[in-house]
Amino acid sequence: MTTDLSPDALQFVADRHLAMLSTVARDGTIHQVAVGFTVHDGVVRIITRDGSQKVRNVERDPRATVGQVDGARWISFVGTAVIERERDAITLAENLYAERYRQPQPNPQRVVIRIAVDRVLGSSGMRAAQAASAPRS
Repeated sequence: MTTDLSPDALQFVADRHLAMLSTVARDGTIHQVAVGFTVHDGVVRIITRDGSQKVRNVERDPRATVGQVDGARWISFVGTAVIERERDAITLAENLYAERYRQPQPNPQRVVIRIAVDRVLGSSGMRAAQAASAPRS
């Protein structure tokens, strides 16, 4: 999926920005929280504490969206989430997080919300096809 992103979008999701994770709450409303996230090999990863509301929401209903905005630039990743508790998956997510943000504090209850991206939405120029077809000045 990251191959569908323009160079500007790849840089945008590598720069240090927070995003909003939206999941479906038990009562059917949207639960939205600020998160740090990474995009690697077409997968969105969020590190968090096991048992948090976002983890419980994903375990009940795997639909999730992560959206990042900075002024007029924005991008959203829509997909299906799973919770990963395996040490290798957590280490990978921690390393990716450290590259984008900072080294995370130790957390023995850490898990990964892994979102398999089905769809990418974004402002003009975020998709590779959009960037290639944009008018030249």
